[in-house]
Amino acid sequence: MPTVYAPVPRDATAVPAQSSDSSAALLDAEKLVCYRLAVEFQTLATRLVPRQRGVLLATLRDQLDRASVSIVLNIAEGAGRFSPPDKARFYTMARGSATECGALVDLLLVRRLITNALHAQARTLIIRIVQMLTRLSASMASRRASREEP
Repeated sequence: MPTVYAPVPRDATAVPAQSSDSSAALLDAEKLVCYRLAVEFQTLATRLVPRQRGVLLATLRDQLDRASVSIVLNIAEGAGRFSPPDKARFYTMARGSATECGALVDLLLVRRLITNALHAQARTLIIRIVQMLTRLSASMASRRASREEP
């Protein structure tokens, strides 16, 4: 699968407004590192659950796919909103989906359906995404509070 974005710098919180095609403009969400990490996690999530027979595997695969897609979509929706409360609501929903993915990845490890290395890779991404979404939501809440002060 081709890479949509350049690798994410480990200490970055925002990305310069550039894409692999320097003439292309970016959507608001694409400027956020947490969005890019969420896309990276979703790509990894599609590889985590083996495509074997069994209701449990199909259920876990489906749940992980839906939750990981939800992270990406809620970040995009939040970035596209104008008011801080709207943005915060979508970033909070994305954060909830990310924590759900963390639990699913833990279940996959406990059931020995993924390796320790894949678990560590997925958890590292999820933890960074949750941290970034927590800060984004908090910053939207502080913007809202500062607008309400006389």
